[in-house]
Amino acid sequence: MFTGLVETTGTILRLERADRDLHLTVGASLEPPELKIGESIAVDGVCLTVASFQGDAFTLDLSEETVGRSTLGQRRQGDEVNLERALRLGDRLGGHLVSGHVDGTGRVAARQRRGESLAFRFEIPPELSRYLIEKGSVAVNGVSLTVNRCEGRQFEVNVVPHTTRASTMGRLKVGDVVNVEVDLIGKYVEKFLLQRNGSQSTGGVDREFLARHGFL
Repeated sequence: MFTGLVETTGTILRLERADRDLHLTVGASLEPPELKIGESIAVDGVCLTVASFQGDAFTLDLSEETVGRSTLGQRRQGDEVNLERALRLGDRLGGHLVSGHVDGTGRVAARQRRGESLAFRFEIPPELSRYLIEKGSVAVNGVSLTVNRCEGRQFEVNVVPHTTRASTMGRLKVGDVVNVEVDLIGKYVEKFLLQRNGSQSTGGVDREFLARHGFL
């Protein structure tokens, strides 16, 4: 589990294809003693497992699912990525709960400077936009952001100067593809409320339950 508060950035040093999987080597300012083999780290918002160390770099294994679902399969040597180590119990939760399980990708539709901040508009598939609400949370390339506005398939966020400096957000251009993780709480609520495959709910939280207890 992560917070969406990027700790530092790293550079992709090597990409090695293994059939449909991918081995990714990243160099970063995180010192090897701070990482352990087998622990999780978010790379551009994607939760990956540290497989090995090579000097001041570490290698991660990506499955076919991760390659297809995220932007990491399209990255090139020399690209910069956002990094965040896993949340520890007792840490402050400064962003929002981010699982690192990317839901899909989106595209930068617009970028505009507003004062000292950057305003971005992203376009995402309709199966993801349904989970966004105004003033809700979203993770873009692993960065926790507040949704200022959302309409149809697009949503807008504001990136403050610190986030621009601490992450790769300031280097995004119109047309760039990004990883998107919507609020996981919304997905769970939807599953509890909606009927699946035409079958009726057999208990738990549904519309009848909420109405019976005064929530609707």
